[in-house]
Formats: sequence, structure tokens, C-alpha cells
Amino acid sequence: MAIKKHGVIIETPTEARQAEPGPSILFLLLISLSIAVVTLAIVYFVFFRS
Repeated sequence: MAIKKHGVIIETPTEARQAEPGPSILFLLLISLSIAVVTLAIVYFVFFRS
């Protein structure tokens, strides 16, 4: 639990690293995954489809 001493918040290293991925991170991951899937589909249809 964070402790406040002399107006400064003191946290352990584990507490300081904890964070929730915000909407921007989720958006970035979804867009990246979509681009990867589309790229792999294009490569499959161009090179491996008989």
C-alpha cells in the first residue's frame, strides 16, 4: 500500500510497476494484430494457393 510521507507518495517497486493497459494500448494491439493477419492472408493467397 502506498504511503505518503512529507507530501511524497512512497511505493514499493512492485506497486510502482502495476498499471492497466488503457484504450490506446488496446487499440494499438488490435490494429497490429489485424495488419499481421491481413499480411499473412495475402502471402498465403499469393504464394501457397494452388
